Amino acid sequence: MLTTGRSFRNERQINDAERKKIELVFHQCDVDKKGYLSREDLKIAVVMLFGYKPSKSETNILMENGTIKDCKGVPLEPFATLMRRKMSAEDPYEKARQIFSAFDVHCRGFLKLDDFKSAFKRVAPRLQERTVLEAFRSPQVSEMKC
Repeated sequence: MLTTGRSFRNERQINDAERKKIELVFHQCDVDKKGYLSREDLKIAVVMLFGYKPSKSETNILMENGTIKDCKGVPLEPFATLMRRKMSAEDPYEKARQIFSAFDVHCRGFLKLDDFKSAFKRVAPRLQERTVLEAFRSPQVSEMKC
């Protein structure tokens, strides 16, 4: 099978805030100011940007694609390129689906007000009930579909 290395899914554009975040994370993870991220630094950077620890094989791929000749790790430019590519391939609705699934404890495919209240009691116990009601009635929430 012949591939071009690109997926057929529409990749979204990375905005300036995301570009700055990638650069900021790089500098935060390059604690010793070496100018590159070691394997461990890279794992921490992925956690900071995407919220999960990369597997050993994913880390290997990132290291292979990000390291340049005569450098022990991944410098800023290759790191930024890799992370932009990873961000642009991300499904922008995946987090919303995960949150919805966590709230939908009865697996009905929709949320009732009681489900919404219960979920907010667990994640934000001090939030006023009025705010929860307003969020539930919000057009953005009621139009969300899985």
